[in-house]
Amino acid sequence: MGLRKTPPTPLHQVQDREHPRDLEGLIEQLDSSNSTLRRWAARDLANHPPAVSALGEALAREADTSVREALFTSLSAIAGESAVRALLPLLRSEQAPLRNGAIEALAAMPDDVAPSISALLNDPDVDVRLFTVNLMGELRHPSVCTWLVQVLRAESQINVVAAAIEVLTEVGGSAERPALLEVRSRFEDDPFLVFAVDLALSRIEAT
Repeated sequence: MGLRKTPPTPLHQVQDREHPRDLEGLIEQLDSSNSTLRRWAARDLANHPPAVSALGEALAREADTSVREALFTSLSAIAGESAVRALLPLLRSEQAPLRNGAIEALAAMPDDVAPSISALLNDPDVDVRLFTVNLMGELRHPSVCTWLVQVLRAESQINVVAAAIEVLTEVGGSAERPALLEVRSRFEDDPFLVFAVDLALSRIEAT
């Protein structure tokens, strides 16, 4: 008896997405009550540089972690001055995931964020200055050590200075030794900072 062929399984009919995928439609979907739809929209907007402002505004109100990640990823992909402008306000957020996401995204665009660093290091908000130093720990830019020396010589807040020393411990070299010695002398009554400077100097001298 001959073998009988199994009837082929019918293919699923290809259906168009229910919602428009143009710029206007995608931005509108960032306000959807459906988190999956918001995530798709955030992802697809990576191909639309004019959507930068909308992506930044969506981040400020988005509560879903996966959607936030998509928003940050798209802003990093678009990059440029407009993306930096959209991300910098998040350094002032009281929500640590937003701040950390912004730092990670900004670190991925070193040349774009570089023009803003000096102003950030002189911001009246000490937390912004601290988060900027944290950003420099991730930033691959040739001016990082120069900016950190600026912090050592001008900053009065101990937490910010300590953060700068910590980053210099990882990225600094002999050129930063004088600034470290200066800050050690300036804060000689603070045992923690003295220890941090000595540690940085020992690691620099060992390299």
